[in-house]
Amino acid sequence: MNLSSDVAPTKILLVDDDKGVRDEVAGYLERNGFTVDTAGDADSMDAAMSAQAYPVVVLDVMLPGEDGLSICRRLSRGAGPAIIMLSAMGSDIDRIVGLEIGADDYLAKPCNPRELLARVRAMLRRRGMQEEAPPDFDAHSGYEFGGFFLDTVRRRLRSPTGVISLVTPAEFALMTVFLEHPGEILTRDHLVELAHGPTSEVYDRSVDVQISRLRRKLSGGKSREIIRTYRSFGYMLDVAVKRV
Repeated sequence: MNLSSDVAPTKILLVDDDKGVRDEVAGYLERNGFTVDTAGDADSMDAAMSAQAYPVVVLDVMLPGEDGLSICRRLSRGAGPAIIMLSAMGSDIDRIVGLEIGADDYLAKPCNPRELLARVRAMLRRRGMQEEAPPDFDAHSGYEFGGFFLDTVRRRLRSPTGVISLVTPAEFALMTVFLEHPGEILTRDHLVELAHGPTSEVYDRSVDVQISRLRRKLSGGKSREIIRTYRSFGYMLDVAVKRV
């Protein structure tokens, strides 16, 4: 990320109850061009977020009072910040739980600040959160389905009620596959190959996580799910699609 003197540094909120960790990580990120605010618990985090918006929140799992998983769950509702979780519990199951409840990335503690910096930069690139989303909505290039519209130019989703939300690159790739194959049952392997290429190292469980997150964005108050599960077979987009 190239930051010039006339561009305000991206702000990050670091939430960790260990002051030593906060000082070390915040100092490293600031030396590399970011502005970092810190918080030691959910209350101080909420106070900081009520005063301004943060594109990225780095969130420790083990916090006094409300824990990081609970915080992540509520922050991930709607068009919230990108969330990178830090946890001393680094097993695959712990990472999967963090991703399932809304985290965008997960890093085991103790983490190398240089790796965290790389993850933050990659997250900003993937989610395009360096810039505010433009207010207009391109309704002339995308897909109409079940009252939703996916803008393929700006990679945004409009709900039947007019709510606009950003989608991550992984969500966009997966959603596009479904929209190009409506009514077809697609296995996890086929979804991975179509969305990420035949040499991708994306694992099956991550497909389930991404589909779960897509379903939340595609709920739209409907009684039935747009993406249906066929046990032992795969998934199918169960709605008519129009390319515009």
